[in-house]
Amino acid sequence: MTPHEALKRYFGFSGFLDGQESVMDEIVSGRDGLVVMPTGGGKSLCYQLPALCFGGVTLVISPLIALMKDQVDALIARGIPATMINSTVPWAEQKERLDGMRDGTYKLVYVAPERFRAESFLNAVRGANVSLFAVDEAHCLSQWGHDFRPDYLRLGKALEKLGRPQCVALTATATPVVREDIVSVLKLREPFERVSGFSRPNLSLGITAVEKAAHKDERMRAVIAAHKTGIVYCATRKKVEAVSETLASWGVKCIAYHGGLSDSERERAQEVFIQRKADVAVATNAFGMGIDRADVRFVVHYEVPGSVEAYYQEAGRAGRDGEAAVCELLFNYADTRTQEFFIDGANPTPAIIRGIYQYLLNQADKEYEVHRTLDEIAEGADVKNPMSVGSALTVLARGGYIERFDIAGRRTRGTRLLKPDVLARGLQLDEASIGEKDRRDREKLKAMVEMCYARTCRQQWILGYFGEEDARTCGGCDVCRDGGAGESRPPTAEEAMIVKKALSGVARMSRRTPEGWEGRYGRGRIVQMLCGSRSQEILSAGLDKLSTYGLLKERGTGYLNGLMRALSDAGLLETEPGEYPVVSLTATGDRVMRGDVDYRLVWPAADDGPANPGLKDHGFDGGLYSMLRDLRMKIADKEGVPPYVIFGNKTLEAFVLYRPSSEEEALKISGVGVVKAQRYLKPFLDVIKTWKRGR
Repeated sequence: MTPHEALKRYFGFSGFLDGQESVMDEIVSGRDGLVVMPTGGGKSLCYQLPALCFGGVTLVISPLIALMKDQVDALIARGIPATMINSTVPWAEQKERLDGMRDGTYKLVYVAPERFRAESFLNAVRGANVSLFAVDEAHCLSQWGHDFRPDYLRLGKALEKLGRPQCVALTATATPVVREDIVSVLKLREPFERVSGFSRPNLSLGITAVEKAAHKDERMRAVIAAHKTGIVYCATRKKVEAVSETLASWGVKCIAYHGGLSDSERERAQEVFIQRKADVAVATNAFGMGIDRADVRFVVHYEVPGSVEAYYQEAGRAGRDGEAAVCELLFNYADTRTQEFFIDGANPTPAIIRGIYQYLLNQADKEYEVHRTLDEIAEGADVKNPMSVGSALTVLARGGYIERFDIAGRRTRGTRLLKPDVLARGLQLDEASIGEKDRRDREKLKAMVEMCYARTCRQQWILGYFGEEDARTCGGCDVCRDGGAGESRPPTAEEAMIVKKALSGVARMSRRTPEGWEGRYGRGRIVQMLCGSRSQEILSAGLDKLSTYGLLKERGTGYLNGLMRALSDAGLLETEPGEYPVVSLTATGDRVMRGDVDYRLVWPAADDGPANPGLKDHGFDGGLYSMLRDLRMKIADKEGVPPYVIFGNKTLEAFVLYRPSSEEEALKISGVGVVKAQRYLKPFLDVIKTWKRGR
């Protein structure tokens, strides 16, 4: 069976989404690989379809029980033999499933990474014909990533013990550094690497500066009232409880979700949200990974996340149906203290690690075991940040000094000393690596704060952070909206034709009734269709067959998002409120489409290069651009941040075109805010001055 045949037979699709086919061709050819594909891009199919083509079983390593359950249930419903093995499955049933895996009963088996702690599990799996080892949410295995999980580090050794089957790693968010780490930890052999676009044009990203909790609540209430269904992310369990109580007092149907709840409580809360019995989930960052609820219309970050990766992954849980969604971050710099506390906890110093190890030596029984909770160890070892204990134990376990084990009948785990003769001062710790991880975690938070202060297109800034240098403006974020306002005017001949094409696209996706037009799709889907998207939503609905499909592809999603808003503001389009906000033509829009009436719009800016800031355009010079780019790289290397954090490519191009000679002139250029000007601008102005003098 080929991937095409499996796609049609089991999933009912006639074609692949953007980027899927080339990935599957590589996997079916037998190569190891790394796949970075945005949320909603179809990552799961990239290993599910090859699994159906291979003779053996595909092991899928997945971090969340709910994510496994959703995927296994969906596969079984399609007639695909699949199962899962995790802590919720009794050992007797696990054994039956392992037997079935060896007998060829299953094509896909989802496994939690912690299963690989047990040698007995590895021995049981060793007897199966593992044709593919798929590591989902692969960013979890990188200590440079935003969601590092130590159990993922066992996967490299597990691959060796299983005879090194073909391996593919998949994730939605990974910087170049994290991608390198994934390849290194898994020891992928001459891997292919596919990085699909990170752009989510249906998301309207916004950052609102707030001074007090009351201001946060006021803004959050407005977002919920406008969009009804969504997720509010909080940094701590305590804040989750407080915010959920506030929402309940407003009469909002909501659930609370955090790590302090039992497994059954978390599962129950998740089911309530997925089954649409609650409109809002208030949660810590664990909630949402792989959650299959497509109609999430908003994501609110009540506090600043610890990294751009975490922010964008969580924001990406909105609008998975391709329709327009709002993502709002309520920013108060004081909230960074919480993230700094988390960073401290995730990066204990060598002295703290040695102190915790000494406590374990002192408390161990004659079996060299310590049965203490993390809080008890923190108190006994006089560690101020209890999070440091778990992190220190991870370092000690990776060094082979201890192992953690489950205690029967208790939720807490025990610690066993493996080298009790080694004294605390004799621990061999990679202090350079410990310090480097701490530095990188702090740089991630610093980049997150930089993004909050930046006054460039939010999505463009984020895409630059992930390595997409030539990303276009999105047209939908708060910065684009603020910068796009201008005077209302009639269209030029070219603009009139663009509007007719856009309105025709809306008409083709609506129904004509005696009362007028009745919308069937939202703005996001309409923009996708006009841009010629190959997304699952477009193909499965047959929208690629419309005569207007791809009609405005050259304009880009950023411009079209802005245009759709302008058409709505001008009364040519209307949006029907509800769970799925659909767009239709108004009577005036119908007449404009037919050329029967004049109109005026506040036109969105075309995304065709740096906007003229009122300075003289001197023309582009490649030599000056190279000098500025080299300077940017030098500063970025010194500070340990991506070059785009300093200034984006479009800003460098504007420096070349307009050659500012002062801070006042430079501040007129998009991408140069007051904070960045104070921090980075002077050396760039000096290079421009030196270059001018040399001319």
